[in-house]
Amino acid sequence: MNRQMPLLPEVWFWQLIISPHMAELAVALARQGCRVVCVASQAMSSERSRQGWIAPNLSGVTVNWAESNEAVQRLVASANEDSIHLCQGIRANGRVALAQKALAMRGLKQFAVMETVEDSGWRGLLKRQIYRNLFRSRKNVLSGVLAIGYRTMDWIAARGMPAERVFPFAYFLSDQLPQRNTLSLRDIPRFEFDPHVRPFRFIFVGRLIPLKRVDWLINALGELKNQSFELWIVGAGSEEAILKEKAAKKLGKRVRWLGQIPMTEVPSVVGQADCLVLPSVHDGWGAVCSEALMAGTPVICSDACGVSGVVRASGVGGVFPSDNVEVLRQLLARNLDNGCVTVEARGLIAQWAQALGATAGASYLLKILNTSERPMPPWQREKDVKENAWIS
Repeated sequence: MNRQMPLLPEVWFWQLIISPHMAELAVALARQGCRVVCVASQAMSSERSRQGWIAPNLSGVTVNWAESNEAVQRLVASANEDSIHLCQGIRANGRVALAQKALAMRGLKQFAVMETVEDSGWRGLLKRQIYRNLFRSRKNVLSGVLAIGYRTMDWIAARGMPAERVFPFAYFLSDQLPQRNTLSLRDIPRFEFDPHVRPFRFIFVGRLIPLKRVDWLINALGELKNQSFELWIVGAGSEEAILKEKAAKKLGKRVRWLGQIPMTEVPSVVGQADCLVLPSVHDGWGAVCSEALMAGTPVICSDACGVSGVVRASGVGGVFPSDNVEVLRQLLARNLDNGCVTVEARGLIAQWAQALGATAGASYLLKILNTSERPMPPWQREKDVKENAWIS
């Protein structure tokens, strides 16, 4: 006798803006047959627009705007009784909080979607207590928490949310492979060691602010004995002038400053590098790392990045303790000594990283929503990439 497939649920996304990092998941759910509704207060914030974010296209998804408290109440009232609601966070989340209360009043199934919480110092003590109180008051309302970041699941469980209702999750991005070689390389400087061979290419993508610690990357690269590399830096921010001065002293003409580019162009640029580096003090996830792996580019990041669990699972690049610049230097040296990523190796990495795509994410989410068993995250199911698979 054939086992009957579970009915596809009606899934609602409640967000402050239409997040590009969640949009592909919503579209993939719609493609798999779900009715999907996305609710946000605005398409894109001015701050994110300045960072190069673009409001995504939500093909097949119904989009509604929470322009007022009354609009939120009307939308909640319009949801089907068996609908499932994915809500951004449980603290300081604007009208999403109002939606969560209204959903609870109707008894509708709701999940919170949360990134890693930065909880260092005395502010961290206060945050932990605040979240402990929040989870204590809402654990009977929440059907579960989708925990984005490898430390997030344990952190939430430690605040009092039942561990069996906390699921490791990710920002699942577009399955479409980026078009490579779209960036003109005509004015990339040549290097004295061998003008006929392309040097190993490190890349950083992000805001040039203290949180990202680009100075660590510059200092660590400056200490490498093997100097057959270049560094591309994509982004803008308050530390740009300081970092350019430091890079000129430490690395000379080995640095290429590409400025801020639209986020839609990031994968094609990252796909031309041999290693992306994200040395952040803290990053809730670090979507550019997912983009890099999906483009076949190894990643080095700090263990304070939510994506670090995925980077470890990839088997390439590496993860360093966020307080240890020496381990960062060692990882940079090891990846450099391995040589440029081959075409074959890039294909293997990208093939593994399909686990980070929206199609895999939608299938994983449906298992969370439809089954009583605890599904394994797709990036843990896939066979790890072997480190020697991509060495030239």
